[in-house]
Amino acid sequence: MTTVTLSIRDDYWETFKLEEQDVEFLYNHLLELETPLTTEELVAALIDERIQREKSAIEEQRTSGGDLFQPKGTYKMNQNLIFPALGWQHGRVTGIRPGNNPDLGEFQVIEVSLEDGNRREFASGFTDHLLNEPPKITDDTEVLNPHIVLMNYGGELFDLLEEYLVNDQDFVGIAARWFPRTLVIDINVGHLNLTEAVLDMAEGGPLPTSILAEQIELDSNVNPKLVEFSLDHALQEDPRFDEIGPAGDVLWYLQRLEPPQVLEIPAFLQYKEIDYDRSVLTTDMLALERELDDELSPIEDSFEYLNETDIRLILPHWLTGTLPLSARVRHLFPTAYEAPRIRFILVDGDTGEKFPGWVVRKHRYVYGLTEWYDSKGMIPGSVFRIRKGDNPGEVIVQTDSRRSSREWIRTVLVGSDSGIVFAMLKQIVYAPFDDRMAIAISDKGAIPPIWESMKKEKPPFERVVVNMVSELAKLNPQSHVHASELYAAINIVQRCPPGPLMALLASRPWFIHVGDLHYRLNDSNSILK
Repeated sequence: MTTVTLSIRDDYWETFKLEEQDVEFLYNHLLELETPLTTEELVAALIDERIQREKSAIEEQRTSGGDLFQPKGTYKMNQNLIFPALGWQHGRVTGIRPGNNPDLGEFQVIEVSLEDGNRREFASGFTDHLLNEPPKITDDTEVLNPHIVLMNYGGELFDLLEEYLVNDQDFVGIAARWFPRTLVIDINVGHLNLTEAVLDMAEGGPLPTSILAEQIELDSNVNPKLVEFSLDHALQEDPRFDEIGPAGDVLWYLQRLEPPQVLEIPAFLQYKEIDYDRSVLTTDMLALERELDDELSPIEDSFEYLNETDIRLILPHWLTGTLPLSARVRHLFPTAYEAPRIRFILVDGDTGEKFPGWVVRKHRYVYGLTEWYDSKGMIPGSVFRIRKGDNPGEVIVQTDSRRSSREWIRTVLVGSDSGIVFAMLKQIVYAPFDDRMAIAISDKGAIPPIWESMKKEKPPFERVVVNMVSELAKLNPQSHVHASELYAAINIVQRCPPGPLMALLASRPWFIHVGDLHYRLNDSNSILK
């Protein structure tokens, strides 16, 4: 028995394009199951379908237009034959003569003109021959193995299909699941009003779709998954409701009961972009930028290998009860397919107390830590640790336990004109802190007027930095200021990531680098006069 490998071209999946027949298959596949499917599930089904379709097409192409050649057969002039052992070549019988071998008995020899231009002779009427067994067709090749195709090309096919479905009005997508629009169950205004009432009684939520569908008594005779999908679709289209669940979980919340700090970016986190040239940043500056881990820094490195990490608070996050959703920490928090805001649970690593937190994906911050910061005696510059919780959807926040002590800390003093000065004063501290970034705030209420004054007067950024260096330098006998110290201080008066600040230090003559990212003012420069 011969074995013939069935295959397609090697670049088939690399050059894959979605065809109308594929879309029709997906549509009918969803109709048959009556269940919404994820993009991943549709990709897997599409790969299986394409492979079966290509196998059928190849076999049909190879076996059509001729008879399968076997040595036991007898053939006539001009008969078209197919030769599996020759890669399914086609040929035409151009001559027939008696065989001449006494040991083999009577048989014939046919001459065949093959499609590759060659002429060959084959035995016919010959009953005892290996090729009389039907060829075994195998598809043992990677390009026709659905598991290998999914592993090697699943990501590209996912993106291709997702883009198509998003733009096709015949499909509806909710939380990465898809279903034909025409079969989505009608959810009327009455159902939506009842849903609002249910969520209102739950103090806004969050509640899963299954509970909401049960509470508003949707038709239980229909596939429950389709009922939930249809309700999800209706809620998504209604601005009263927000889907706030992490990837894999659909949870609903009343938008009007969400904290204002997650619906609108808090004033202290708002950043008016400052143009700067990143090419002037030195290797040491880029290393410090990574260390400071500001959510506004353009760092795209993957930190998936980190199970926990430290956070150094700056004033904007301290005042608003937030922490930065930076490159280093974002993988530790729940994410979502579509939801712009995700509600999850924060856990105090010392006490086990749980409290709600919110991931605001677009603006890259996490809200919900105001009371926790207060309870731990945090100040700008305090350091605490975060890690994934033991349960899905939980994140642990913890600060190293220490007894309170009095420490010399840079302290902000605010004048009646909203101007600030720094003084080294002894302060009671409760949490670990970064020596260079720690800043005590004697009066929280004095900070908002400073920001309002900055917004109104709009001083040039260079002037703000020079003034801040001048103030901080008074606290150091050498009149030196470290870049991280300056970064923390600038964020007392306006939101600013490290990049623009360090680019200014590297490119302006009124700053003199004295080593190890310490700077002093050039007193001879005109901007100081």
